Amino acid sequence: MDFKKKDAIYLQIGDKICENILTGRWPAGEKIPSVREMAVSIEVNPNTVMRAYAFLQEKNIIRNKRGIGYFVSDEGYDNTLELMRTDFIHYDLPRLFKGIQLLKIDFKELKKRYTEYERGENENQQ
Repeated sequence: MDFKKKDAIYLQIGDKICENILTGRWPAGEKIPSVREMAVSIEVNPNTVMRAYAFLQEKNIIRNKRGIGYFVSDEGYDNTLELMRTDFIHYDLPRLFKGIQLLKIDFKELKKRYTEYERGENENQQ
């Protein structure tokens, strides 16, 4: 996993888990990797993963079944969607609007680019 310098690593791990939930890779009730498995796979300290899991558990996105592991909560998808939408609207959207304004990109250009993105024509998709 490639980490960005500006965001806390545990939050970036949480975002990746949320992405897996929103894409349907991890549906409600699905067991997610253990703290140790996740730490090894993304090469971080288990305490960092534990912090991410605690954050997501606090948001009722995942739940811990003692002795069994962590699972996506029944409300995991809806809670993830709410959390990610709120973050996007409060943090990412203002930066996007500022960039659009500074670079003088009009709505027609945005619409064209978004349509290309939806069709998979944008080679810079992640």
